Amino acid sequence: MKYYPVHSGYPSYAAVNAAIEAVFAEHARGNVQMPPKVYVTFVETGDFRTMPAYLPALGIAGVKIVNVHPDNREHGLPTVMALTVLIDVTTGLPTAIINATELTAMRTGAAGAVAAKHLATRQSVTLGVIGTGRQAEALVEATAAALTIEEIRVWSRTEKSVEAFAARYADYNARSVSIERACDCDVLLTTTPSKRPLVMADWVHEGTHINAIGADAPGKQELDPALLLKAEVFVDDPGQAVHSGEVNVPISAGIYEPARIAGTLGEVVIGKKGRSSPNAITVFDSTGLAIQDIVIATLAVQEGNGYDLPFP
Repeated sequence: MKYYPVHSGYPSYAAVNAAIEAVFAEHARGNVQMPPKVYVTFVETGDFRTMPAYLPALGIAGVKIVNVHPDNREHGLPTVMALTVLIDVTTGLPTAIINATELTAMRTGAAGAVAAKHLATRQSVTLGVIGTGRQAEALVEATAAALTIEEIRVWSRTEKSVEAFAARYADYNARSVSIERACDCDVLLTTTPSKRPLVMADWVHEGTHINAIGADAPGKQELDPALLLKAEVFVDDPGQAVHSGEVNVPISAGIYEPARIAGTLGEVVIGKKGRSSPNAITVFDSTGLAIQDIVIATLAVQEGNGYDLPFP
C-alpha cells in the first residue's frame, strides 16, 4: 500500500472533467454501487462524512472520509480536509491512501464544469461567482477547461477576498460587483456555506444556468426557493439532494416537492434529460458523489509518487 500526498502532481482539469463526465454517465446507467454518504455531526464545530463507492466498469472501489468545519481558517486549517482509500476489488486489500483535500475541490469544480457544458446556452460565457473560497477557484478553473470565459463578475462578503480573487483571474476580466450584478450572467456559481438564501429569484434572468455548490448538508441553502420553483433543477443524486442539497430546506418546509426535480446530471450527460428551452433557468444541485472521489483518486495515483506503507 502507498500513501500519496498528491503534492507531486495533480491531474489536469481537462482529464478530471472527462473522468467526472464519464462516471456521471455510469451513474445514470445504474452501473455503480454507492450508498448515501453518512454524516457525523459535531454540533458546534462541523461534521465529517464517509463516502463509499464501487465502479465495476473501471474496476475501482474505495471510500472517502471528509470533514467540513467552517471556522477552520481561524486555526490555520482548510475548511474541508479529506482522505480517500482505494481498495483492490479482488482481495479487499487497501492499495492507496490519498490526501484528497485538493482533489475534493477539483472534482466538485469538474462536476460544475460538466453541468455548465451540457446546460449552459452559450459556449462563451460571463460567469457570476458568489463566494471566493477554494471551491470558487476550482469551479472557475474547471469551467475554463470546458467553456470560454469572457468575464467574471464576483461578489463576497469580504472586500479583501473579492479583490484577491479578481486579481487572480484578471486574465478572465474578473471584477468585483454587487451581488445583484453577479447574478446577471450566463453561468452563476454559488459556493458559500449560507443557511439563508443569498440569490433572489428576481435577480436571475431567463437562460441562466446555476451551479449551486454550497448547500451540502441539512439546513444549508443559497437560492431563493422561488427561484427553484421557476427553474429546472438537476441533481447529482436524488437521495443526497433531498437530504442535504440546495433543495433540502425548501423540501423540509413543504415549499418544494421532490417530484419537481427535472433529472440527474448523469441523465443530462447521456442525453436522456436536458433543459426544456433556451429561456429556461437551469440549476445543478451538487452534493458531491463518492464515485467522483474514487475516479479522481485513481487519476492522482497515476500522476503522483507514493510512499510505501506496510499493510496488513
